[in-house]
Amino acid sequence: MVDLYLATAISDALRAELATRFTLHEGEPPATTRAIVGGGQMRLDAAMLDSLPALEIVAINGVGYDGLDLDALRARGVRVTTTPDVLTEDVADLAIALMLAVFRRVAANDATVRSGGWKAPLGRRASGRRIGIFGLGKIGTAIAERAAPFAGELLYTARSEKPVEWRYLPDIAALAEASDVLILAAPGGAATEKIVDAEVLARLGPDGVLVNVARGSLVDEAALIAALQAGTILGAGLDVFAEEPQVPQALRSMEQVVLAPHQGSATVETRAAMAALVLANLHAHFAGEDLPTPLL
Repeated sequence: MVDLYLATAISDALRAELATRFTLHEGEPPATTRAIVGGGQMRLDAAMLDSLPALEIVAINGVGYDGLDLDALRARGVRVTTTPDVLTEDVADLAIALMLAVFRRVAANDATVRSGGWKAPLGRRASGRRIGIFGLGKIGTAIAERAAPFAGELLYTARSEKPVEWRYLPDIAALAEASDVLILAAPGGAATEKIVDAEVLARLGPDGVLVNVARGSLVDEAALIAALQAGTILGAGLDVFAEEPQVPQALRSMEQVVLAPHQGSATVETRAAMAALVLANLHAHFAGEDLPTPLL
């Protein structure tokens, strides 16, 4: 059977399906590896590619690919696939859930009741807020559609202005300045690394909330911690972090921060659909057919 390397953890169901068709490897990939499967956080650079002369396809179980050296992969003729569209709705749902949880102290109040308490500080109203979305691709658009019924105003920043009714702002600093909530839904990579810095957080302001369902690399985590500690912003809802799975103790200790372990696509339905796309792309490649969702 074909040698396949598992670059990151995957579901038991997907592992079982792959094991019926491939010889699975973990730890260090053998030089005979012809396929790699991993999550959106996987890393694959030119040096690793040099050790894998037989590699033909990388099947990402997710939509992120900022850890891949696409130029090197393209130069070697290695195909790359992702699992787009099937996780859009769930990631958008989580973005709204995190925003509401921060304003209404859902996690902190849950902890109070579980510990036998009852009295809790007042939360803040979530409806009527100016909601800014950084990145208006499929996920950003789905977030906007969910937020529209209760938002005071919807704003966005993207590579270019879109044919939508929401207000366009040219950069993230201006977006933060005009928003009560800043939701990150843009890709990772060099262009967006630490784009949410101390200045952006200061512009978001003391009543502002940051929500990140994109990539931890978009946020200067030290600046975020400082802003939260100083009251520069009101709170944050975070599904992604700079050095996953490590989350700074400072963030874990703050009541005004709601944390999730990179769960944007983590529903039974979406994970099953993602696994099916991974398998379909691998089958198509080795059968010499068109790939269902090619990136390269």
